[in-house]
Amino acid sequence: MKLWGGNLEKNDIFAKMDELDNQVGVFHKELTDLKQKVKELLEDNKRLSEENNQLRQLFKREAELEREVIEAPVKGKKSGANKEVQVLTDNALAEAGVAIGEGHDNLTRLYHEGFHICNVYYGHLRTEGDCLFCLSFLNK
Repeated sequence: MKLWGGNLEKNDIFAKMDELDNQVGVFHKELTDLKQKVKELLEDNKRLSEENNQLRQLFKREAELEREVIEAPVKGKKSGANKEVQVLTDNALAEAGVAIGEGHDNLTRLYHEGFHICNVYYGHLRTEGDCLFCLSFLNK
């Protein structure tokens, strides 16, 4: 009888080992899933930080342009100041070789500020240089 009890005890040990092995597998899967989620969050954080920096730079440039327009001596009415801003914008775009057109100008400006304007990635931050889809769209 003692032998039978010893055998049962060994079976219990193996059953317990199998149970622990299964639990370790579950914990490993959960840890792997958590690592993946942390990786995704870090990538999102980096992308959003880069986008935030670009938006800050854009805001700073626009604030400086507004300040220059306000400080510049204005001849005539308010529309004269608006024309001056439009001339500055048109000249900058003409130097870049872009056709004058308000919608096209806005998309060109967005592209040069580092954002996609193509239908594939529209609005996403460009992190890897030029995008062939965007350039193709601009050249139409």
